[in-house]
Amino acid sequence: MRPSQLPSAQRSSARPGKSSAFSCVHRRTMSISLFFGRASSKKIRWTLIYLTQWSVQRIFLLQIVLFLVVAVLAFLSMPLRLALVPRPVQRARAHRAALEQFLVRGMTRTKNRTGVLIFVSLAEHYARIIADEGIARKVHHSEWQDAIDALIACMRDDRITAGFIAAIERCGDVLATHAPADGSSNELPDRLYVM
Repeated sequence: MRPSQLPSAQRSSARPGKSSAFSCVHRRTMSISLFFGRASSKKIRWTLIYLTQWSVQRIFLLQIVLFLVVAVLAFLSMPLRLALVPRPVQRARAHRAALEQFLVRGMTRTKNRTGVLIFVSLAEHYARIIADEGIARKVHHSEWQDAIDALIACMRDDRITAGFIAAIERCGDVLATHAPADGSSNELPDRLYVM
C-alpha cells in the first residue's frame, strides 16, 4: 500500500477530538547544484596551466568535457549525487525543505497554532517533526524523539507506511498529554504528501 493511500482511520486514530493538524511529507529525492562540477574543473584548469605545456584552449576544452561528464554522471546516478554533496549540506537542505513544507502546507494557519509536520527525506536519511508555536511552547523537541525513532526503525526495514502510522500514533500520544483536544474541528486536513 502506498503511503498516500493510508485509510483515514489510521491517519487520525491517534487524535480523538482533533484539535491539532497533522501533515506528513515524504521526499524521495534530493536536489544538488552544479557547484561541485564547476569547482573541480576550475581546480584542474589552474593546475594544468601551471604544470603543463598545453595551450589554454586545450585546457578550456578539457574543462568543458570534464564538467559535462561529471554533470551527466551526477544526474544519472543517485548514489553518485549523494556522494558529491557533503553530509552537512544534505542535512541543511533537508532541514530547509522541511521548514518550507511547513509553511507551504499552511501549518501555521490554525487558530491556536497547533500544526505538526512529520517530514522525511529518504535520499538524505533525514526525518524531523516540526510543531507550530502553540505546541512547541508546551512540548520540548526531545519529546518527539520516540516518534522519530519508530519512524526510522520502520523505514530501515522498508516499511514506510508502518513508519508513518507509528510516528503519527506517538505524536498523538504526546499531543494528548501536553495539548489535549478541545473539541474544535480540524482546521487543516490530515494529509500525507509524497514529493
